[in-house]
Amino acid sequence: MEREFLTIAQRIVIKIGTSSLIYPNGNINLAGIDQLAFVLSDLKNQGKEVVLVSSGAIGVGMNKLHLDSRPTTIPAQQAVAAVGQAELMNIYNQRFLTYSQQTAQVLLTRDIVEFPESRKNVVNTLEQLLQMGIIPIINENDTVAIDELDHQTKFGDNDQLSAIVTQLVKGDVLVMLSDIDGFYSGNPAKNKNAILFHTIHEITPQIWDYAGDKGSKFGTGGMISKLNAAKRILLADSAMVLANGQKPQVIFDILAGKQIGTLFCRED
Repeated sequence: MEREFLTIAQRIVIKIGTSSLIYPNGNINLAGIDQLAFVLSDLKNQGKEVVLVSSGAIGVGMNKLHLDSRPTTIPAQQAVAAVGQAELMNIYNQRFLTYSQQTAQVLLTRDIVEFPESRKNVVNTLEQLLQMGIIPIINENDTVAIDELDHQTKFGDNDQLSAIVTQLVKGDVLVMLSDIDGFYSGNPAKNKNAILFHTIHEITPQIWDYAGDKGSKFGTGGMISKLNAAKRILLADSAMVLANGQKPQVIFDILAGKQIGTLFCRED
C-alpha cells in the first residue's frame, strides 16, 4: 500500500492556510481552529512530534481592524500582520490549553535559514521545543520580511515556509491543508471534468501547466506555490499530502494512510 508509510510517520509538519482559518466573509473560523488544536494535541498524545506552520496573520488582522480589503502598501500590510499575529496566537494558546497542550510562537525570516549559524540556532530551538513536548507554531515574521536588493528576507509564501521547515526539522511528512481537495488537472470550480491526482511522483512540465495562479483575497498561496513546496519536499526525499483543511480532523485519516488529497512522494 503506497500510503502505508504515513501510518508510522513520527515527525509531522502541518501547514494550515488562511482559507482554513478565515471564513469567506472575513470572520475567524473558531470551530476550525478548535478542531485543529484538538487534532494536533491528540497526535501529540499518541507520541508523535508535531510542528504547525500557520498562515492567517493578515487575515485575522483584517478582521480585528474591520478591514474589507487587504492593504496594498507594505507598511500597512506589516502593521495589519502585527495586530493579527498577536490575536492569532491568543486564539491558538486558548484553544490548545483546552487540551492541556503547550505551544510556542516561532517567527522566521528567510535570511535566518540562509545563514548557517542562524539556521543552526533555529533548528536547535525547534528540536528543543519538540523535546519538551511543545508544539511550535511557526509563521513568517511579516513585520520585517521584505525583499530588498540582495537581502532576501521573505519566503514568498507560507507554502514555501512549510516546506523549508519540513527540511529543517527532517519531518517525515508535510500535511498541507488548503481550500481544495488536492491537485487537479484544472480548476475544479470552473472545469467539472478536472481530474484529482491521488499521487504525484514527479513534477513534470505537464503538471506545472495544470496549476492555476491565484489564492484567496485573504492569503497569497495558489497552486503554483504548492507545487514549488512539493518540489522542495521531493528533492529532500520527504513526502507531502495536499488536502482540504475545512475539517482538520481529516489529518487523522491522512495519517491512517487513507487515500485523501494528493500525495507527493518519490517512487520507491
